[in-house]
Amino acid sequence: MRLRRVSIALLLAGGLVAAAVAAPFRIAVVMPSATTDMAFSQSMWSALMTIQKEMGGPSALEIKYTDNMYNVPDAAAAIRDYASQGFDIVIAHGSQYGSSVQEIASDFPQTTFAWGTDVNTFGMPNVYAYTAAAEQGGFVNGVLAAKLTKSRKIGVTGPVEVGDAKTYIDGFVQGVMSVNKGITVSKTWTGSFSDVALMTAAAKTHIANGADILTGSSQSVVGSIGAAQDSGRVLWFGTQADQTSLSPRLVVCSQVYDWTGMLREIIAQHKAGTLGGKTYILTLANKGLKMAFNPDFRLPGAARSAAEKAIKGIVDGSISVQP
Repeated sequence: MRLRRVSIALLLAGGLVAAAVAAPFRIAVVMPSATTDMAFSQSMWSALMTIQKEMGGPSALEIKYTDNMYNVPDAAAAIRDYASQGFDIVIAHGSQYGSSVQEIASDFPQTTFAWGTDVNTFGMPNVYAYTAAAEQGGFVNGVLAAKLTKSRKIGVTGPVEVGDAKTYIDGFVQGVMSVNKGITVSKTWTGSFSDVALMTAAAKTHIANGADILTGSSQSVVGSIGAAQDSGRVLWFGTQADQTSLSPRLVVCSQVYDWTGMLREIIAQHKAGTLGGKTYILTLANKGLKMAFNPDFRLPGAARSAAEKAIKGIVDGSISVQP
């Protein structure tokens, strides 16, 4: 009877050890818009899904999310709640969440926090910051736009003049000017990352004023793309995610954010005991930024060559794009 009890105890202990070993790594993410926004939030969600598949599925990597967190206090509550649940990594995917991360991270020193787009870790050992050198892909799109415009008028629909939205548009204008300084680039800032109606109205104004090419940033650019599609002739250049599917005839090229490399490293460092203290920047050189050319758009060879030359120049440093 004693041997049987010992055996049962060992079996139970072994089961507990196996259960502990089998416990999944846990990541939670809070996002300002939907996981299907075809822009900023989807770029992170797609990367997380790729990492989950690489690690062996949900049994190896548990992912929870809260999206459409436009209200910062609500986002802060969600970030704190995930940390209190013991998630290994909590991602605050929005530059507006920085002060919340700074406040909450000190209360959970064993939790890794990552936030962007920004470069400030606040000097905290459990905070990573990340951003994208969006001006680089913006420059490439600007070169292409300058090669394709016939009216020599281009419209830009931006949300708020901060972060990667600003740097993308700055780079785009530099790309246009590098080809032809006689092209007019008109910019509209709606003051909102989420107001689709304002973006739509801004795009329609640019079109009415003769723009035959549009670009812009944030999840609300679906309004701009819709206006371009309604026109039947205005071309679109995207950023953050591949936006080709929104208008397969008129989207020429999209700059795509690929966060997978960063996520792999943050996970590996967490497992090794390093919880933060580093900033990541996506670039064309490290392949965190990628240019997704629409295969169904008949891009003239000269324009494609100019874009490829711009990419090569940015990567090798012979072209400097100022954010």
